[in-house]
Amino acid sequence: MSKVMKTDEQALMPRLRFPEFQNEPAFQWRELGELIYEKRSRNRELRYGKEDVLSVSGDYGCVNQIELLGRSYAGVSVKDYHIVETGDVVYTKSPLKKSPYGIIKENKGKPGIVSTLYAVYSPTAICHAAYLDHYFSVEYNINSYLQPLVNKGAKNDMKVKNSDVIKGGIFVPGLKEQKKIADFLSSIDTLIAAQVEKIDALKIYKKWLMQKLFPGEGETVPQLRFPEFRDSEEWKIKALGDVCNILQGYGFPNEMQGRYDGEYPFCKVSDVSKAVAVNGGLLNEAANYVDSEDVLNLRAKLIPVGSTVFAKIGEALRLNRRAYVNRECLIDNNVVGLKANDDTSNDYFIYLSSQLIDLNKHCGGAVPSVKKSTLETVEIALPDPFEQQKIAEFLSSLDGAIAAHTEKLEALKVHKKGLMQKIFPQP
Repeated sequence: MSKVMKTDEQALMPRLRFPEFQNEPAFQWRELGELIYEKRSRNRELRYGKEDVLSVSGDYGCVNQIELLGRSYAGVSVKDYHIVETGDVVYTKSPLKKSPYGIIKENKGKPGIVSTLYAVYSPTAICHAAYLDHYFSVEYNINSYLQPLVNKGAKNDMKVKNSDVIKGGIFVPGLKEQKKIADFLSSIDTLIAAQVEKIDALKIYKKWLMQKLFPGEGETVPQLRFPEFRDSEEWKIKALGDVCNILQGYGFPNEMQGRYDGEYPFCKVSDVSKAVAVNGGLLNEAANYVDSEDVLNLRAKLIPVGSTVFAKIGEALRLNRRAYVNRECLIDNNVVGLKANDDTSNDYFIYLSSQLIDLNKHCGGAVPSVKKSTLETVEIALPDPFEQQKIAEFLSSLDGAIAAHTEKLEALKVHKKGLMQKIFPQP
């Protein structure tokens, strides 16, 4: 591709363009109603059933609702649902975090139906639907296009007529160039999807191996053992209190709420949950911070790097939420930390804690929670230090492979994002 750029009121050149289109006219400003038109096909004859209802996702596009969500959320009747053919364009009148005015997606899969909360359009003779799908997958493009057209109600619902959705305008090239751009970006999506599959396969493989490399409850020999340890003695049953240090949290002082400038994160259950959800389980930040003087005044002990921290109360306990500390921090008294003692490999203990320790089995009280005295008596099976290290090194190598593939995935996403900024011209 070559770099070109010029603009006037009705035409715009992209910064990158495929060689065969270098001498073509600039992208033209067109009302979306010239590119797509509203469909009014209803499921009156019940051609499709509840099993054919589609959901529209920012990440996955138009997909079968049961396949995406595990069940159908259709109403009692689907007679008034809109019919969506392959290649149709769907607008969702539902806000998403990154797309507060809804999203616009092409149906690349099987035909189906969507509820009346969606608007359905078909491409005209001068529009390639996949081009629009890629164009509106850029957050800036979708939000800047829809914001002037959509009024949001008191309940954050969309106040916009289906006919008004297509009254805005965008810059588009000719049909052949639209297809070329869409095919090119789809090829990158294929690479990204393949990379995601590799990562998911490695994670599944690791999970399966961990189930085999650690003994089951009440057992002292794992199903899989490295050759050099197959004739070794059985693993020894030990109390958790003899294997690791159990680290207590501290009551969070209200006056420290909203402190963002301290040296150490002061982690609550919500911070543990966030680490699991968005940071691969690594705990290195929090909503509140304290400094060294605060630590002294609280007479608190910092949770060392390498500890495993668990939520020990509430919904996060039920979900068995845990995170791994890679920055010294404090934890509040609804969180508990475990750190291997000097007789146990900490690298091994991190994997052991993720596989064998489920605090749900040891909680009690009207509001389920876990006591330190209970944790200290929990029994686990432990091999000798050499086998511990072998297991930890092996699983660590798998983690390294997962991390490398994840890094490659992120690089592909960044590369695609950079290309889209140059392929789609902006005024």
